[in-house]
Amino acid sequence: MSLEVGNYAPQFESKDQNGNVIKLSDFKGKKVVLYFYPKDNTPGCTAQACNLRDNYEALQKAGYVVLGISTDSEKSHQKFIEKQELPFSLIADEDKSVHEAYGTWVEKSMYGRKYMGTARTTFVIDEEGKIEEIIEKVNTKEHTNQILK
Repeated sequence: MSLEVGNYAPQFESKDQNGNVIKLSDFKGKKVVLYFYPKDNTPGCTAQACNLRDNYEALQKAGYVVLGISTDSEKSHQKFIEKQELPFSLIADEDKSVHEAYGTWVEKSMYGRKYMGTARTTFVIDEEGKIEEIIEKVNTKEHTNQILK
């Protein structure tokens, strides 16, 4: 089942970089930017995270909570946050359960080799928990503009 605009976002429970349990239901009444990205400290993922960091105030003014999510560990997320001075939480989805619920754990191909990985995708979720927008063609350097347009 693939998710569409208007669907309720799948509920999840996972841990952030500090080991705190994060549930989507914790954010009911708030707008959430839930962005799935492949790997901490890689060029595209760093560009995306830094674009969201540099525009974090504008996102907050627009009422958004920003949550990044990848299959990296809590410790990897801690290092990424410290190195890039990220003001938002990163969720560790090491068992890929949240990725699978959102359809972002997919078969990819590079140089003819097939492998499983994260489809860089952002879900904008409204105050009621419904998907307001799905951004599949993420521009890592201009991501905030894609969200706030």
